[in-house]
Amino acid sequence: MTHALPSFELLPGAEESPVILHVPHSAREIPPEVRAGIVLDDAALERELDHIVDAHTAELAEEAAGAAEVTPWRFVNRLSRLVVDPERFPDEREEMLAVGMGAVYTRTSHREALRPNDFDPAPLVSRYFEPYARSMTDAVTRRLAATGRAVIIDVHSYPAARLPYELHGEGPRPPVCLGTDAFHTPPELLAAAREAFAPCGETGLDSPFGGTYVPLEFYGTEPRVNALMVEIRRDTYMTEPGGPAGPGLTRLARALAALVDAVPR
Repeated sequence: MTHALPSFELLPGAEESPVILHVPHSAREIPPEVRAGIVLDDAALERELDHIVDAHTAELAEEAAGAAEVTPWRFVNRLSRLVVDPERFPDEREEMLAVGMGAVYTRTSHREALRPNDFDPAPLVSRYFEPYARSMTDAVTRRLAATGRAVIIDVHSYPAARLPYELHGEGPRPPVCLGTDAFHTPPELLAAAREAFAPCGETGLDSPFGGTYVPLEFYGTEPRVNALMVEIRRDTYMTEPGGPAGPGLTRLARALAALVDAVPR
């Protein structure tokens, strides 16, 4: 069975913008043929989605793009991270394999069974992960060709209380966590983010989540690709878990737009 809806979408921005807002974890959609391989019943699956989805982050990126002086590009995953997680390493480099949450999850956010122990992830990696990676690589390549650089701003959210799957959740959980990479996050981008999100409360660094997403073709080798992860604590803009957004979403969208506008063109 072939899924009729797109797995992901690149929403065009201004040709002169180097910025790509990357939204990998906002969706709940799971194709029927993928749902068939998940052992949770429907109620348990909905509860898991409530906990694991970065709810409303696609709307946040959309609102920010509309408010920015120069429209950024947006690369949005239209399927749940329970199909594949496009931000994981697809091999043994991925530390989240330790809790069954590599490119294809076999355990839930509470470390319970999501798929059978003998589940083969290869078909899902081929069908969903690899096309996503190729398209994101192409999007970055096009920004490099058009503007001489690419700036990936990774848009995420995280729960106010630590979930059992978190490997590094013992540290601070500020309203806004900025995830960085030693090679791809220049100091001026981090400083711009701190200033842009100052109206939203304290900004922390790499806790409880660190790092940022860069397509593997450029990772650690292409200095013209800059990247920063923005992790927003969910209780600052929505009812947890999985509830509606509140007025905090607009405040955060204005901050994200300010960050987009601070990126030199």
